[in-house]
Amino acid sequence: MMMRNTWRYTRRFLVSFYAVLMMVVVLSPCRPVVAAESNPVNAAQDEPLEITADKTLEWHRNDQKYIARGNAKAAQGDVSITAAVLTADYRETQQSSADIYQLTAERDVVIHSKDSQGYADRAVYDVETGLATMTGSDLRLVSPDQTLTAQDRFEYWVEQGKMVAVGRPKVLREKDELEADKMVSWFSDNAEGQRELDRFEANGNVIITTPTEVLTGDKAVYVADTNVAEVIGNVKIERGQNILEGERAEINLTTSVSKMHGASGTGGRVRGVFYPGSDTADALKTP
Repeated sequence: MMMRNTWRYTRRFLVSFYAVLMMVVVLSPCRPVVAAESNPVNAAQDEPLEITADKTLEWHRNDQKYIARGNAKAAQGDVSITAAVLTADYRETQQSSADIYQLTAERDVVIHSKDSQGYADRAVYDVETGLATMTGSDLRLVSPDQTLTAQDRFEYWVEQGKMVAVGRPKVLREKDELEADKMVSWFSDNAEGQRELDRFEANGNVIITTPTEVLTGDKAVYVADTNVAEVIGNVKIERGQNILEGERAEINLTTSVSKMHGASGTGGRVRGVFYPGSDTADALKTP
């Protein structure tokens, strides 16, 4: 029961984490315009892109830049990004007189997508590499039911469908919390062309905290195809005074069967300490 309750919260983090992460793709609102031959991730790709600003819209021919200043906003469908300054760097090619290769948003950056928002001091999208990066002192991605923060940066590799959160990222959902040194998620397109979570990893000093339990380990992994989640390396689950320890904790989220394993090939053992009269000790007696 102790492992089952902890993994129930873990599943909520790993699966619903996708909704927050995917919001970062709106960093590329111009992508369907400048690279229509690629596989765009913006569902509003066929809608017009509108750029507005309170102060100026500038065309710097010598520097090959377009700059919007003063509460600048780029919007396409229900996706938009606002900032003090929006800059599009371009170059002249045989195919285009204005081939945009980088988009930059600076100061008070807010990214909106349906019910979610992203906040950063700076956001950069490299069209060639397909890398979107968000940085800032109050870096966060917010959805109706949870918030993702990080101290260093968020990276989203559009073509690879890979999201990276660096700098002790943390997911907060109601009273539950997941944190690690680094988090990585991989996505793929489903039959409807929408990206879904394939795999999630949290690496380094993983801590999952719920109102009743704390689970720690070196690494956490969730694989969507198997619907199996694991915490690997120096695993400990604490509920009050009660403790479960092992090298690897595994839960099949389809069957709700949980297992704690010792170190393979070394004769490692699992360990449980349960205090009589505690909620966990009583729960473990329940078939």
